[in-house]
Amino acid sequence: MSNAPAARTTDSIQRLTQNIGSVFLGKEELVKLAVTCLLAGGHLLLEDVPGVGKTLLAQALARSLGLRFSRIQFTSDLLPADIVGVSVYNQTTSQFEFKPGPIFANIVLADEINRTAPRTQSSLLEAMAEQRVSIDDRTHVLDAPFFVVATQNPLESHGTYPLPESQLDRFLMRLSVGYPARDIERSLLVGRNAEDPALALRSVLNHEDVLYLQSQVDGVRFDESLADYVLSIVDASRKTARLAVGVSTRGALALQRASRAWAMVNGRSYVLPEDIKRLALPVLAHRVSLGAGESVVGSSRDAAEGVLREILSRVEVPI
Repeated sequence: MSNAPAARTTDSIQRLTQNIGSVFLGKEELVKLAVTCLLAGGHLLLEDVPGVGKTLLAQALARSLGLRFSRIQFTSDLLPADIVGVSVYNQTTSQFEFKPGPIFANIVLADEINRTAPRTQSSLLEAMAEQRVSIDDRTHVLDAPFFVVATQNPLESHGTYPLPESQLDRFLMRLSVGYPARDIERSLLVGRNAEDPALALRSVLNHEDVLYLQSQVDGVRFDESLADYVLSIVDASRKTARLAVGVSTRGALALQRASRAWAMVNGRSYVLPEDIKRLALPVLAHRVSLGAGESVVGSSRDAAEGVLREILSRVEVPI
């Protein structure tokens, strides 16, 4: 990237992260990771308990960008047509007219995605993969940028339909929000009123700015030695007996793309090995399956991340 585009990129990203951070307090790195996921052209899965700010993060991102935002509350009786839309017969024109569903937005919050049946989940995930939907033999293209932020509660299993690995693979990253630090939580208790804090946000970027930033990701330098580093991590995940399924080629490409975007978000035009190590868990842990003999202490997510940490500790880092 030349100096002028680099300056524009850095300034835009700083304004965006600071604007989101003004209401999503104490989670600077999480905000940067969410912005990274958007700029890399991926989708984000937030896996955490209710009430820690998953919805606020999605709303703050949408309002900061001035993009169309929709929220879909996933329930057991939700149908695919409730997401993608339906064709309705118009008696005046004697024709069927397509009524688009909430998927036709730039940022879509899929709340509690694991509470709906697999068929309905698939209608969303197909749109995520193809960036279009097909209804009545007609294809409707979704406007770019198209960014899905899905949430699920990892602690509840009753009445849920866990996403299979093939569908988890559609998310570029899986992140946890976590509880805020005590001082941040105290400031919320003392200073916040009943109004949704995201409503006070004004957009600092626009539709064209987002598309421009996304187009700059491919210009971030990714050295050949880093490609070998990623492949060594991927190869180790396929050879360890602790995993039944290692990282796919799609996973390797996702880690490369995310690392480029992460470097750009951090003001660099080149990727460092530290970028790959930082993003390996959120990008890869949901793409692997534990081996049959692997003991699980806590959650399967913790176990998968533990295996990847062990791999990262022994794979040689390029100098």
